[in-house]
Amino acid sequence: MRIAVVSLFPLMLREALAHGVLGRALERGVLDVGYFDPREHTDDVHRSVDDRPYGGGPGMVMKVEPLRAALRAAMAALPQGSRRVYLGADGRRFEQSMAREACAWPGLLLVAGRYEGVDERFIEQEVDEQWSIGDYVLSGGELPALVIIDAIARLLPGTLGSAESAAQESFGNGLVDWPHYTRPPSVDGHEVPAVLMSGDHAAIGRWRLQQALGRTWLRRPEMLQQRGMSGEERALLEEFKTARARRGGNA
Repeated sequence: MRIAVVSLFPLMLREALAHGVLGRALERGVLDVGYFDPREHTDDVHRSVDDRPYGGGPGMVMKVEPLRAALRAAMAALPQGSRRVYLGADGRRFEQSMAREACAWPGLLLVAGRYEGVDERFIEQEVDEQWSIGDYVLSGGELPALVIIDAIARLLPGTLGSAESAAQESFGNGLVDWPHYTRPPSVDGHEVPAVLMSGDHAAIGRWRLQQALGRTWLRRPEMLQQRGMSGEERALLEEFKTARARRGGNA
């Protein structure tokens, strides 16, 4: 998949993406990321990309012209039909379903704002969507861009060592993940659940589903309301609640 990022700090993005599974995805050609700096599309000696806000107030606002020129250069390098997304705190909350949807797009352009924001006319005229990664304020859109690229890239065939890994991760089926364990079997008196060492794959699958349902009920109950449950899942969750109550409410 081809992704382009309009950013004043392309080196920050390039260095972060060079490591781990994303770095391997770039090396394998599974993922291609291009960087487009608005400063390269200025025509004054100071390479100005921002100016004081009309109406007064603190901070600076990114100007339309350099952003627009960088965006159009980026779109020229992407397949036709690629989507243009501005990253801002007031955008639609980014979720796993959006990452899956984006995987089917021809390409994706992410615009990382800075300072107090960008001129509203740029957003109105040049982008298709606005996304946010949460209800808090960051210094710019570079970290959200990295989060979104990571979430999307993990779903692309060839990024992870196993396609099953992406399918089984948190939010893959509308639930948070189940607990994971590795060797040694005992740590400070805490044992690995016996079912995981039983070799009974049906029982292991049932336990993992039950734990995922229980953890979602404890930590993200709104997800269960949105997702719904089958009769079998409801029974598993009730068993989880009963066992938890017997332990005195511990997860």
